[in-house]
Amino acid sequence: MKYLLNNSTDPYFNMALDEFCLENIVLDEPYFYLWRNRPSVIIGLNQNAYSEVNLKYLEENGINLVRRVTGGGAVYHDLQNLNYTIVGWQAANDTAAPCASHPIRANGRGSVLSPAATGPAVIVNALRELGVPAELTGRNDIFVEGRKVSGYARRVSKRQEIIHGTLMYDVDIDTLTHVLDTPGSKLNAKGIGSVKSRVANLKDYLPGFKSLDEVQAALQDILASGDHQMELTESQLNEVRNMAENKFATWDFIYGRSRETGIARTAVLPCGTVSVEVCLDHGHITSVSFYGDFLFGEPVQELSSILAGLRYDRPSIYESLMKADVSRFFPGSSVDEVLNLIIS
Repeated sequence: MKYLLNNSTDPYFNMALDEFCLENIVLDEPYFYLWRNRPSVIIGLNQNAYSEVNLKYLEENGINLVRRVTGGGAVYHDLQNLNYTIVGWQAANDTAAPCASHPIRANGRGSVLSPAATGPAVIVNALRELGVPAELTGRNDIFVEGRKVSGYARRVSKRQEIIHGTLMYDVDIDTLTHVLDTPGSKLNAKGIGSVKSRVANLKDYLPGFKSLDEVQAALQDILASGDHQMELTESQLNEVRNMAENKFATWDFIYGRSRETGIARTAVLPCGTVSVEVCLDHGHITSVSFYGDFLFGEPVQELSSILAGLRYDRPSIYESLMKADVSRFFPGSSVDEVLNLIIS
C-alpha cells in the first residue's frame, strides 16, 4: 500500500487528518499511515463524554479528551500505543465483497477487498510476520493468546471508507483503567483486576525489538510492501490544522455532542450535607436540583434557575456562582465549595 508519514502526536490534528483523508484524498488503491498520540482518551463519535470517561482523573493528570469521527467505545492512547489508519474505496455491495469497478490491493499482493474487510486482517498478518500469534476475535478486536491488544473502528463517506485502530505496545495499563473507570462502567462492574487480565501489551510478544520505534519501522515496511510514500501539500496540511483547531479541539465537538445524561454528587458543606442532581443535554444544563439536610438561607430553587441553560464547564458555572452570591443559598459556603459540588 502507498502510505503517508504522520509524525504528529497532537490528538486533535490526528483526528482531523483522519477525517480530511476520508473526505478529500481519494486514490484507486488504499493507503495507510501509522501515528501516535500524547496521553489522550479518544471517545467514539456518538459517545457521551460525561458518562464514559473519568473526567476528573483526566483533568488532574493532564490527559486530553478527544472525539473521533468513527463509532465504537472510548480508548486510551499514550506514546507507547501505535495507531494505524487505512483509507480506500468501499466495496460495491458488501464491505466483505470484492469490488470489480474499483480494484483495491489491501497489502500489495493482489487482494481486492475494501479496507473494512481487509484492514484488520492486514494488521493481523503483519503482526504474525513479526512473530506475534495475533487473531481477529469478536466484533472489532485483535487478540493475542486470549488477551486484547487492539481495537478498531470504521466510517464510510461518499463510497470511501476509513478504518483505524490501536496497537498497544507498552501502554500504561494503570492509567488506562483509571481513565475509563466511571461509576456504572464495564470496568467498575467487572473490577480493575479482571480488566488488566484481559488486555496485553505487544511488547511482551516482541522480545526481538528494543522499542516501539523499531516495531513501527518494521510494520511500515510490511504494510508498504515496496510501495511509495505520498505527501500532502502545505495547503492541505493547513486545512487539517484548521480542522483540528476549529472543530476537533472545541468544547462544542468534544462535549456538546453528548446527549442526555444525569450527574449526581454529594458533599459536606459548612451548612450541612448537600446533594445535587444535574441533568445535561448536548453539554448544557437542563435542570439542577439540590437536596439534603443542610440549613439554607434563600430558596435554592432560585440558584437552580440561574444555572439552567449554562454550558457544563467550570468557567461558565464559576462565573454564574460568583454573580449569584452562593452564601445566600448555602450559608458559610464558598463559591469553590459549591462549584466542586456541581462539577468536579
